[in-house]
Amino acid sequence: MSPVGATSLADLVYDLVRDQIITFKLKPFDALSEKKVAETVGVSRTPVREALARLATQRLVDIYPQRGTMVSPLRRIDLESSQFMREVLEVGLVKRVAALEKRDEVVKKLRAEVAFQEVLADLDDEVRFYGSDEAFHRVIAVHAGLPGMWEEIRRAKIHMDRYRHLMLATVERNVGEIADQHGAIIAAIDAGDVKAAGKAMRTHLRRVLKFVDEVTEIYPAYFEAPENDVSLVAVTG
Repeated sequence: MSPVGATSLADLVYDLVRDQIITFKLKPFDALSEKKVAETVGVSRTPVREALARLATQRLVDIYPQRGTMVSPLRRIDLESSQFMREVLEVGLVKRVAALEKRDEVVKKLRAEVAFQEVLADLDDEVRFYGSDEAFHRVIAVHAGLPGMWEEIRRAKIHMDRYRHLMLATVERNVGEIADQHGAIIAAIDAGDVKAAGKAMRTHLRRVLKFVDEVTEIYPAYFEAPENDVSLVAVTG
């Protein structure tokens, strides 16, 4: 097999396993067998090994030599790091957009997306709402003149996505609040208020943090033991 072909297969396996981890089809502490994954996908073990190594660098799987591989538990430090990186990137992007001289087009696109989100919220269609939320943030990256940053944001927010999927299945009771926060971001962009745009985005992206304790109480088995969680040790130590 050519190196290009091997890389493509590794990407395929990576995308498949990553999505299953983020959506909890594969749950924290589930064992991952190279052989079983290879047989399920219909590939050799080499691209599976490459994909698992990549997932390990992103702290989505833990690889133990001579013991095997398992889905990483939820760790608060991963969420906090993910949220921090996303906030840095997206606050900068939204400020660039708010500072543009011509903002009518981006405002129009963002308002259309929020109108769609309001319909989806009324329908309790959380899956498509999540997709529309992604589209909203991607529009901002594109109009900031840095469309490639969206891929950077997708990588940065991977642990936020994991928590958000669990929240949607348990403690998220008002997705309409997300649409309202999007509305505040739009209002600031429309007014050309750079400071307000940054503040609105910051508030929006920190929303996920307020649900962590509740999710931990519902699914304690999904989380790393408190004595091993660096963020908790830092706070309580």
